Amino acid sequence: MRRPIMDTPDQLASLEGQQYLVLRPVVGVSSLYREVQDAALARLGADTRHPHTEHVTLRGFDEPERRTELAAVIRGWAAEQHPIDVTAEAIDAFPTPWQILIVRLARTGSLISAYTSLTTALQQTDFRRLDERGVEDWTFHLSVVYGKGLDAAAWQEFAEASVSELPWQPSETIAEAEFVWYEDGAEHAEVIPLGA
Repeated sequence: MRRPIMDTPDQLASLEGQQYLVLRPVVGVSSLYREVQDAALARLGADTRHPHTEHVTLRGFDEPERRTELAAVIRGWAAEQHPIDVTAEAIDAFPTPWQILIVRLARTGSLISAYTSLTTALQQTDFRRLDERGVEDWTFHLSVVYGKGLDAAAWQEFAEASVSELPWQPSETIAEAEFVWYEDGAEHAEVIPLGA
């Protein structure tokens, strides 16, 4: 059964009207993610904001009125996209003001190619994209916990104790993408096979 990415009322309210294209690891990267998240929540408290399942965000959108058209473009991209290799590289953190603990991913050829081909597909549209960056500036990652509620000193202490290189780097190939949208206080999703 599909686990929601976000499921608390405040998370759902903050995402209302937005859409995301994500990848969901399900094997080694997934297992590592859950270990890291469990340890982080044990230190910070279970009420710390966090995603409720592992996912790699490729793009975010703000297109509540044109969701159907956006989904069609994404399906077209997916039909031409090869499966995507993801490899966990390190436990890392985005600094203040974001304060997010992450599993940083290696910049595999297929991950860079997928991001770049999606950029090309989207350049032909005027869809509103959220926090978009060029591939050279994007850190591929899975968000573990959101520490924005911590003061800067507490966050710094937590981040310094958490950040590390991985002694082993789990890897897996993902053969489907997920188009996720938030509407009427709920998370909705369409799983889209990668077809090339």
